[in-house]
Amino acid sequence: MKKLIIFAFIGFLAQLIDGSLGMAYGVTSTSLLLAFGMSPAIASASVHLSEVVTTAASGVSHIKFGNVDKKMVYRLIIPGSIGAFIGATFLSNIPGELVKPYVSIFLLALGIYVVIRFLVLYKPSEEKKGTRLSVKQSIPLGFIAGFFDATGGGGWGPIATPVLLSKNGMTARKVVGTVDTSEFAIAVSATLGFFISLGWEAVQWQWVIALMIGGIIAAPIAAWLVRIIPAHLMGVSVGGFIVLTNSRTLLHTWVANEQLYPYIYGTIIILWVGAIFLTINKFKHVEKASKAA
Repeated sequence: MKKLIIFAFIGFLAQLIDGSLGMAYGVTSTSLLLAFGMSPAIASASVHLSEVVTTAASGVSHIKFGNVDKKMVYRLIIPGSIGAFIGATFLSNIPGELVKPYVSIFLLALGIYVVIRFLVLYKPSEEKKGTRLSVKQSIPLGFIAGFFDATGGGGWGPIATPVLLSKNGMTARKVVGTVDTSEFAIAVSATLGFFISLGWEAVQWQWVIALMIGGIIAAPIAAWLVRIIPAHLMGVSVGGFIVLTNSRTLLHTWVANEQLYPYIYGTIIILWVGAIFLTINKFKHVEKASKAA
């Protein structure tokens, strides 16, 4: 019973982060399941099954609060669903950890770019300017994000969110809402792929239900939070989270000396917190200037 309560809390926390930052439900939940001894394929299958419900709740909440760009959702879900289905089938036969470090390098670079963009280059007037991701650009993005989401137990948000944030045509809250809403189709497609390859009996249903309950409770809270958090503060928060999570993957893959981990994590966290404080301070100055004008 205690384990189920812990899983429900993890589901709540993971969805709260995912719904407000556009990522981390799969990464958080899958990491927990792997820590309890599940194989990567079964862990990813269980997480994606719970995401069918949590992403539906999150999508409805984001639509209600006006956080969704429906055109972008339609552009992403078809290639994303195809990529997720293929990724689920692939993971059932080959360990997804094989390519994970190389994806993490790409994500780490994107995370650093997002932090710099929202900390240094961002201007409030940018929110309604620029161009959205084109159809030709959204097809490979959707496919790659869907594929790695299924093989890594999480990746739709960490890949899709920073790429969309790097464009000037969408506000940060709409990027988060769009990514979360489109993730429902990816979760359904990945789940089908896992069930065809592994069978229903492989899923740990009690853990899945606990994750679902926690995620459903958190979904409307996260959708509300994303409306009140300033765009540039959200961008720096998302970017820092991307850097931290992918640094962990790279350290565990290529750095054997675990004694260095606390120092590296500490440095990243200090820089991240510092960037957030600088962003808050910048926001206060911009707000004062706009009031004075």
